[in-house]
Amino acid sequence: MKPEPVTKLELLAPAGNLQSGIAAIDHGADAVYIGGPEFGARRGAGNSPDDIEKLVAHAHQFYARVYVALNTLLNDRELERAVVLAHRFYDMGVDALIIQDTGLLEADLPPIPLHASTQMNNRTVEKVVFLEKVGFRQVVLARELSLGQIRKIREKTTVPLEFFVHGALCVSYSGQCYISEVMTGRSANRGECAQFCRHRFTLTDLEGRVLARDRYLLSLKDLDLSLRLEELVDAGVTSFKIEGRLKDENYVKNVTAFYRQKLDDILEKKAGFSRSSTGSCEFSFVPDTSKSFNRGQTSYFLDGGKKRPGSINSPKSRGSYVGSVSHIVGAGFVLKDGAAIHNGDGLCYFSSTGVLKGIKVNRVSGERIYPHLGIPSDLARGMKIYRNADQVFARELGRSSGCRKIAVDLFLSEINRGLSLAIVDEDGVQSLTENCLEKESARSPSAVHTIAEKQLRKSGETVFKVKKVVVKLDSSIHLPVSALNRLRRDGLAAHLIVRLEQYRQEKSKIVSNSFPWIKKNKINYLDNITNRKAQEFYHRHGAEKAVFPSYFQPDRGAVLMKTKYCIRAQLGICSGKHEKEPLILTDNIGEYQVFFDCENCEMVVKLRHN
Repeated sequence: MKPEPVTKLELLAPAGNLQSGIAAIDHGADAVYIGGPEFGARRGAGNSPDDIEKLVAHAHQFYARVYVALNTLLNDRELERAVVLAHRFYDMGVDALIIQDTGLLEADLPPIPLHASTQMNNRTVEKVVFLEKVGFRQVVLARELSLGQIRKIREKTTVPLEFFVHGALCVSYSGQCYISEVMTGRSANRGECAQFCRHRFTLTDLEGRVLARDRYLLSLKDLDLSLRLEELVDAGVTSFKIEGRLKDENYVKNVTAFYRQKLDDILEKKAGFSRSSTGSCEFSFVPDTSKSFNRGQTSYFLDGGKKRPGSINSPKSRGSYVGSVSHIVGAGFVLKDGAAIHNGDGLCYFSSTGVLKGIKVNRVSGERIYPHLGIPSDLARGMKIYRNADQVFARELGRSSGCRKIAVDLFLSEINRGLSLAIVDEDGVQSLTENCLEKESARSPSAVHTIAEKQLRKSGETVFKVKKVVVKLDSSIHLPVSALNRLRRDGLAAHLIVRLEQYRQEKSKIVSNSFPWIKKNKINYLDNITNRKAQEFYHRHGAEKAVFPSYFQPDRGAVLMKTKYCIRAQLGICSGKHEKEPLILTDNIGEYQVFFDCENCEMVVKLRHN
C-alpha cells in the first residue's frame, strides 16, 4: 500500500535585506521573499544580486527557499532589464520569482517558477483558476478573502495557495490603488506608494455636516491570524506569509519565531502535513508579537461580514498593553497590575481626545515611572498604557542568532591509514570523511571511546547539532584530541557541501497557451497593462479589445481605490440599506468622493471634481 501523500506547509517571512533574511531563516522560516536591485513593490527594500546570492546559500543549507519579488509593472525597456535579472537570479539558485506584470509570461524567462503576486488582485475563483492554467506555480491570495472564499478557490484549483497571516494591511484591493499616483505621481504598482491610507482625513456628507474630524479613516490595524492557522490549513492554504520587508531585523526574528512555534504545534497534532524545510529552532527568548510593531490586531475579513478593522486614532505602533495608570505622584506615575518597565522604554497612551501620545521612560524607581520630560498634562488616572519600545526584549532579540540546527548522527571508525567519520543528517543525506593518523598505543585504553564521543559532540558555530555519536575503535589506540577535532571540523564542513550539492532547484518553464481570459474577453485599466508583451499576453488569451497602453489614466474618471473596508461600518453609521449618496473625504492634499456598493459590501473612492 502506498503511503498517503504529505502536504508541505511553508512559513514565508520577509527579508528587507541580507541580514533580515538570514535572521528569518535562522528563526524558522521555510522560505523568504526579498526584493532585487529594482522592480520590487517596496522601492525602499532593494538588494544587490551579491547579497541575494549569499542569502540563497544560507537558506539552502536548511533546504529553505528564496523568492525574489519582481512585482512592479514594467514598461518595454524595463521588461528587458527584468528578464536579464530573472536569468541572473535563476543562475544563482533563486527558487521563484514573485511577479505582477503578465508581460513576463511572454518574455524569454529561464525555467524558474513564477508566483502570482497579490498585486494581481487574486480574489476570485475564476482569477486563480486562470493564473494556474497559464502557468503560475503559487498564487498569493487577496488579504480580504474569507475562509469560505478560500475553500471555494481550493475546491477548483490545485496550485499552492499563499495567504498573508501577519503584518500591515493595505486598505485597497492590492494592485487596484491609484490614489498615490494621481495625487503625487508615485505609483503603488511601481513600488512608490505614498501611503495615503495613513493620512488624517475629515469625513462629511454632501450637506457639509462633519461625521468625523481629523481621524485616520483609511488606516487599518495590523493583521494577526496566529489563532486561525489551523482553520487556514483546513481551508487549503499551504504558504503562510508574514508582511514586513520594511521592518527591522528584530521584528523579523520575533514574528518569524512566533509563527514557527504556532505552525509546529499544528504539525505535531495534525497528520498528513510536514514542514517544507529542515532543521529545528531553540530560542533564547519568548516570542511575542505584541512586543513588535503593531497598530492593534485584526483578523480582517476572515469571517466575512461587516467589520471594524480600522486604526483610526493613529497609524503608529502602540505595542503591547502594560497596565493602567493607578495614580500620579509628583514627577512619576504608577501602573495598576502593570508589567515591569525599564529605563529607556517607550510608552504611549491615547489622550481624552483620542490622540496617541508617547512617553520616554527616564528611570524607574520601585513601582514609580519617571518620564523623560515629566508627567504629560493630559495623562490621567485610569488611562491604559502601552509599551511600543521594550529595551530588555530588544536586547534579547539582538543576541539571538544561529538558533536553527540540523540534527546529525556521527559514526567514527578506524581505517588502515587513520580514521573515518560518516555523517547522516535528519534528511538522510550522507557523507564520509577520512583523515590520516599515525596510530600509537593508548596510555588509558578505557578512555578512548569516552574522549572520542566528547569531542565529536562539539558542533560549535556550525549549522549542525550532534544527536548521536557511535564510536567503533580499537580501544588500545591513542587518539589525540587535536586529531578528533580536526576530523570533526573537516567532516561537518564536507557534509555541508554534500547537502548543498543535493539541493534541487525546482524548474518550471512557462508554456504559452490560449486558456480564455475571465472577463468575457474584455480588459480595462484595472488589468494594469504597461508594455507590449502584456498586451500580447491578453490577446493570446482572447481579450480582443486589449489596447496598449490601457494603464490607469486619471482623466478617465476611474476609481482611485476600491476596498472591502467600509468607513460607515467602521464609524457605526451603516444603515444596512443601500447608501445612494456619497460622502466626502478630505485630507491636506485633496477632496474625494466615497461611494458605497452595499450589495457587495464594498467602498469606492474617487477624486472629487468641483
